[in-house]
Amino acid sequence: MTLAVRKATAPARRRSLTKQGRPLWMLAPGGLLIGLIIVIPLILGVYIALLELDQYTIRSWISAPFVGLQNIVEAFTKTDLLHAFGNTVGFAVISTLISVPIGVFAALATQNRYRGRGVVRSLFLIPYVLPAFVVGTFWRTMLQPDGIVNKALEGAGMPAVQWLNGPASYWVLILVEVWSAWPFIYLMALSGLQSVDHEVHEASALDGALWWAKLRYVIFPYLRGPVALACLIATLHHMNNFSLAFLLFGVPAPFDVQVLPTLVYSMSFTSLRFGMGAAMALISLLLIAIPLFFYLRAVRLDTGADSGGRK
Repeated sequence: MTLAVRKATAPARRRSLTKQGRPLWMLAPGGLLIGLIIVIPLILGVYIALLELDQYTIRSWISAPFVGLQNIVEAFTKTDLLHAFGNTVGFAVISTLISVPIGVFAALATQNRYRGRGVVRSLFLIPYVLPAFVVGTFWRTMLQPDGIVNKALEGAGMPAVQWLNGPASYWVLILVEVWSAWPFIYLMALSGLQSVDHEVHEASALDGALWWAKLRYVIFPYLRGPVALACLIATLHHMNNFSLAFLLFGVPAPFDVQVLPTLVYSMSFTSLRFGMGAAMALISLLLIAIPLFFYLRAVRLDTGADSGGRK
């Protein structure tokens, strides 16, 4: 009798362990964490962006005057938001376009085994593992008017350059960002190269494929996914990189290198207009969501095409 009862209840237990039967309360810790870290601060940021919150109303910020979309309209019409927007987009795109080829070719240079490859890989990672404070302070010291870079230029018979102020400062920001960010592209590309089957290399060698044809038709298809993801993450990182601009140029930053993170910080903690700063932060969030939306859409279409091909 006991054996019959066990046999009768066994299928019911198996059905309860399916995906549909898994308890949703197991997702509660993750949902609570997301709510505390992302949802609640986002709601508060939207609420603050609708208030006239400054140094006079910060003590009773809940009862601060409600101004609606006035902060957003003023941000577009009476501040340097559009200029900072252009600087941010140009800075992010140029930094990504320069760092991607460097990272890919560095990965190709350290893919095969040779003596000293471990040392070369370690040296490639130095800019990436250094803290942002160290990177910014290091480059700021070298690029001072009496720093080592201008001393080297004067020694070579060339005039000194104002690296940290004026038109050259924008390219200095891009240079330092590329120097510190390209190892990330290198790591992503190297992970893609490790997924290439060794038999594929042997087959291309037996077919007599030249190095460029091998790169284009054998290696680059494996790198498309990792490099595309690296481009997205790197671009978002460039757009959000406050530390580097702050350490190199301070706040308020020069007009030529005014990017959205430093503008939001300056508006919030220098001018003490917290409502305006929250409005600018929301605009920055929308800016970041644009490349993310296109990447996720491309990934979904690519996944659909692959599944259709398998069918």
